[in-house]
Amino acid sequence: MPGKRYSTEQIIAKLREAEKLQAQGATIPAVCKKLGVSDQTFYRWRQKYGALKEDEAHRLRALEQENARLKRIVAEQALDISMLKDVQRGNF
Repeated sequence: MPGKRYSTEQIIAKLREAEKLQAQGATIPAVCKKLGVSDQTFYRWRQKYGALKEDEAHRLRALEQENARLKRIVAEQALDISMLKDVQRGNF
């Protein structure tokens, strides 16, 4: 059964809610149950997004998208270079 996909903003909002619940004395398992996520997911989110603010999360997403785009460009150029070398050697 596939899980839900949360946006970065939703994750940060859930982490802020978790901080409030913990300040009120709730345990981590209780907080996770209220948020509707597993303990493992909560800890993973906290490790990745714990210190981020919403505007920083937008910036992070933009950088990740730009990085993915640049990786695709580099891969395409490497393929083009490889093909041109093969043609130059006559291996076609």
